[in-house]
Amino acid sequence: MEEKALTHGIKLKDKVGYALGDAGGLLTFSLIGSFLTVFYTDTLKIPLEQITVLMLVARIWDAINDPMWGAFIDSRKPTKWGRFRPYIFWFSIPMAVAAGLMFTKFDFIPQSKYIVYAYITYILYGMMYTAVNIPYGSLASVVTDDELERSSLSMWRSIGAGVGGLPGQILLPMFVYSVVRDANGNEIVDEAGNVVKELNGSVLTIAVIALAALSILVYFLHFKMTKERISLPAKQAEKKYNLFKTMKDLFSNLPFIVLCIVSMLLIAFQMYYQTAFNYLFKDYYAKPGLYAVVTICTYGPMAIFLPFMGKLVKKFGKKELCAVGLGFAAIVNILLFVIRGTALAHNPYVFLAFTFFSGMGQTFLVLEVWALVMDVIDYHELRTHRREEGTAYSLYSFTRKLGQTLAGAGVPILLKAIGYDSNRVGLGQSKEVLDKLYDISTLVPAITLGVMCVLLALFYSLSKKKLVQIHEELAQVRIEEETE
Repeated sequence: MEEKALTHGIKLKDKVGYALGDAGGLLTFSLIGSFLTVFYTDTLKIPLEQITVLMLVARIWDAINDPMWGAFIDSRKPTKWGRFRPYIFWFSIPMAVAAGLMFTKFDFIPQSKYIVYAYITYILYGMMYTAVNIPYGSLASVVTDDELERSSLSMWRSIGAGVGGLPGQILLPMFVYSVVRDANGNEIVDEAGNVVKELNGSVLTIAVIALAALSILVYFLHFKMTKERISLPAKQAEKKYNLFKTMKDLFSNLPFIVLCIVSMLLIAFQMYYQTAFNYLFKDYYAKPGLYAVVTICTYGPMAIFLPFMGKLVKKFGKKELCAVGLGFAAIVNILLFVIRGTALAHNPYVFLAFTFFSGMGQTFLVLEVWALVMDVIDYHELRTHRREEGTAYSLYSFTRKLGQTLAGAGVPILLKAIGYDSNRVGLGQSKEVLDKLYDISTLVPAITLGVMCVLLALFYSLSKKKLVQIHEELAQVRIEEETE
């Protein structure tokens, strides 16, 4: 009983330390959704179709790399610092280096070779992010086994992600765009009469390097402030790890599969609107600095619900809250699409107001998604009597990267489809292209949110009542294994 007590009563230090892990990752990862496609098209002048292929090739490699890394972690004996924490800190250093390289333009590289450079740096960053993020995602399940404490850790992780994303999503848009001027020093305007602005690649590079360096410090604090309390059962530690058996069991776990799909769509949605809205505010509204407010509007509702989330989860359940919230957010985005062509649609502040209400609906899943991950991993343990967080989270992480690919490849495809011309950077896009840009910035998010709502409501079986039963049965299983 004394050992069991160690898994409860986590302190503020544990929560802040755990949040710092995602803050460190988002300092650089959030820049991919916000600026990478723009950097590729506007600074490196890489064609949109080549960017699409790059995103697809990177995910093919992830399909191999992610499960291998998760299996490696699960097959290793814990170190004196724990099963997961050492990997998080040590790999944060090469990840920071890769992030800086990914957003740097070297003049000695021929224009035709920038696509090769993009492949090397983007895939390298993805591998290092995997090396850090899989053990980090697995960490929460060994910090505590209490459901409410895990829900609290999930909320703190979301706070950490929000804080980590602030520099890239709020501060950088204010400084990395410059007004385009002609040979006489006059401001260039587009067909709608808006002053044209373009990305300043050099300023962005300096900012990314600074954020990457800061991420190493944040990861060090995360390493010092967290503690792994739950260890592998002695009986399981003696068993030989079998990757294929674990994957087979996970692929037969319906709640795990549904959550993977929902999370894939969530990250796709988040990265899609980050990239699409960047173009929207840069080109459609000609106010790129306002893009910084998008993050405030999306994550601001967290501040409203955060003090009550524990009580709401206890009363209604995680699945139930998330499904209802996603349905509400989908309706808000449908309304944004419906008002296209009206004066309201041309007012960026009206758009931001709608974004705030959409953010209110998204908040429940954003805050609780990591607690849902721990629930499906617990369900896997109940079904198989094996704790395999590394492999489970690696497969889960891979599906999130597929979501990243959907956004990373989808945005260039849609931009190409609506006639967006990257060669007109500094000249402005046509009115027809700008109107279509608004359409894809509202309709695609609406459809994605609606699909996520249906999946959680109808196919994710771990309801509030079901989870109570699972945790009671799992506690009994663990007791029986300890006494054998």
